[in-house]
Amino acid sequence: MEEVIEREHVSCDVVIVGAGPAGLAAAIRLKQRAPDMAVIVVEKGSEPGAHTLSGMVMDPSALDTLLPDWRDDPDRPLRITVTEDHFAILTANRAIAVPEKLFPRLMSNKGCFIGSLGNVVRYLAKKAEALGVDIYPAIPATELLFDETGRVAGILTGDMGINKNGLPGPQYTPGMELRAQHTLLAEGARGSLSKSAIQRFGLDRESGFQKFGIGLKEVWELPAGRVRPGCISHTMGWPLDRKTGGGSFIYHGENNLLTVGFVVHLDYQNPTLSPFDEFQRFKTHPTLRGLLEGGKRIAYGARALTEGGWQAVPRLTFPGGALIGCAAGFMNVPRIKGSHNAIFSGIQVADAIVAQPDATELTAWRDGWQNSAIGKDLFAVRNVKPLWSRYGLPMGVLLGGLDMWAHKLVGKSLFGTIKHKKPDWATLKPLAQVTPIMYPKPDHVLTFDRLSSVFFSGTTHAENQPCHLKLTDPSVPLSRNLPLYGEPARLYCPAGVYEISKEKQGSNIFVINAQNCVHCKTCDIKDPSQNITWRPPEGGGGPIYASM
Repeated sequence: MEEVIEREHVSCDVVIVGAGPAGLAAAIRLKQRAPDMAVIVVEKGSEPGAHTLSGMVMDPSALDTLLPDWRDDPDRPLRITVTEDHFAILTANRAIAVPEKLFPRLMSNKGCFIGSLGNVVRYLAKKAEALGVDIYPAIPATELLFDETGRVAGILTGDMGINKNGLPGPQYTPGMELRAQHTLLAEGARGSLSKSAIQRFGLDRESGFQKFGIGLKEVWELPAGRVRPGCISHTMGWPLDRKTGGGSFIYHGENNLLTVGFVVHLDYQNPTLSPFDEFQRFKTHPTLRGLLEGGKRIAYGARALTEGGWQAVPRLTFPGGALIGCAAGFMNVPRIKGSHNAIFSGIQVADAIVAQPDATELTAWRDGWQNSAIGKDLFAVRNVKPLWSRYGLPMGVLLGGLDMWAHKLVGKSLFGTIKHKKPDWATLKPLAQVTPIMYPKPDHVLTFDRLSSVFFSGTTHAENQPCHLKLTDPSVPLSRNLPLYGEPARLYCPAGVYEISKEKQGSNIFVINAQNCVHCKTCDIKDPSQNITWRPPEGGGGPIYASM
């Protein structure tokens, strides 16, 4: 007989998976409106903010709604407002400035703040705890719990102290059952429970598949006087080719700190493309090389982004629970912003719970988001991403801009609503159909390798735990992905988790260095065979992002 595991059972009104902006906003709003509600937030990172990564320039409108007095708080997490807003298209040697007046008003960053989303999350966590929210850090949610009717009834948290063989070790502690009337999934892009709920309940039956990007970020400390607090820049073009979507962001912050980042849309076609190396190559552009010269890199991170927009938002509710934040796909791609919509989603789902505390499904949230601030933000830009994917740069971006202006001037789109053509894993071409991309070796002054970068992410994992990256068929990487695509996992992963190595006999082996994983989840999205499943490792494992 199989041994029955004795687990602790905890009950509450609402359990929230993920202590990010959406989850914490929901928790705060619930306690603001219904102080007697029991609210628990579980977070897989070692503390709130440890796994939080964003550019970021933040639209403060949602934070103003949630905490109207935050600007007067001496501990406020955002202090630097945008004072200069630049945009350029890059060639290999030039930066062609695009005047701000060519962009519709919705693209303006005036009134926005430069800062760290991790610090915003830490601030929200303190506010939530002061209201009586219970936050459990280093506790990953690994499974959904169901009642006898098939309704989600809470979550199961991960066991601790399991060894590499999958057996309980000397420090074994079984996970808890957290049972709740409402389970909110606020895991961010491609969360494991969100993916499971979408599949189980067919939440994307009408919306279709989600689209994604990968964002990579470094923080640099520059010589005094070079950073201009409040100045931001965005670019498109080089080093990416015209068919590959993406671009850069450069944000001047406090204390001589500069944020440099790069986004690559994961519907790219060339399997030899490496988003990490494209980012490193971007830093060699003349306009950036001079800015970074003499500086010191002090932090690195990477994260998947939801990019499908309006037409890719799935059904947001299921019996017993709901999707919020980037788990629902609320990032505004042309604005490169999602945190405001994540906070708005937490506010709106909390209001729905207070209005329908005993409801099986939160219909007010499911049916109301499109007419809310979130829907208005996403609707006007809904065609930018599919046009970019279809026609590339410059035509796709030009058409997207015209469509945004049409919304601004006449309130209608030129194209209706364009559907996304393919999921990101299905866009790669075979090696035989592409020109391989060759990347220069890093100089370790301006450009770096993956492993040294992982060090700057603070990534750690408990030793002797099972690999949290699961292969459905262990033979696929060598039997299919390697001959057909050159096994792109070793290139799209920004942390050196996957590699092809040689045994003494000379045969290839597929190696998974799970201890390097920064939890970006790109492998779960981009693997062309959909053979890799990302699962949360033991609690507290992963990056420890400080002020990212």
